[in-house]
Amino acid sequence: MQNLEDRDIRQRDIIPREKLAQCSATVIGVGSIGRQVALQLAAIGTPSLQLIDPDIVAIENLASQGFLEDDLGSAKVHATASMCHQINSQIDIQCEQNRFRRSRNHGNCVFTCVDAITTRQRIWESAGTNAKFYVDGRMSAEVVRVLTACDPASRAYYPTTLFAASEAHRGSCTSKSTIFCANVAAGLMISAFCKHLRNIPFDYDLSLNLLAGEWTCNSL
Repeated sequence: MQNLEDRDIRQRDIIPREKLAQCSATVIGVGSIGRQVALQLAAIGTPSLQLIDPDIVAIENLASQGFLEDDLGSAKVHATASMCHQINSQIDIQCEQNRFRRSRNHGNCVFTCVDAITTRQRIWESAGTNAKFYVDGRMSAEVVRVLTACDPASRAYYPTTLFAASEAHRGSCTSKSTIFCANVAAGLMISAFCKHLRNIPFDYDLSLNLLAGEWTCNSL
């Protein structure tokens, strides 16, 4: 068996190994965006991962969410955990096939990948406010929005997005979604996470319209 010590050697100048080792990540929702977030977290070497989602893999999840045909009928959390372990056998994964609950323990880095604004509100109030790093990925068709909160200014801004009138990208991720858009959203969320680890400026509200080629970002 090969020595895996240097699996991250090409990213060490970009992702601080020592800081990453202190992170425990919670991914809430492992559908279109969340599954890709989990896979990327496993790939970069996040040591601990908690996956939360109540759903099972259905036929409509194959193309848009990247699940395997063999995953059909399995819990999304278990199917995602299996792929994460194939990517990184050393990662510790906790699977919870349930909806998010306020009383649930969570990691110090929270990745919110859910459809409903009311669910985001509950997650923020119970997990986001005390997490060291919090990021929310939203997607509708070919439009992505990523909101990051990990300092006083961005933490004050994020709650202003948690009501229906301010929802920039309406619609369910289950109605119109593509794997390529989900991968872009996940990549932007992991990029924000890595900027946090490096203590460099980040965009607290970033929107990308892939169809129109429009990019909007706001930094604090």
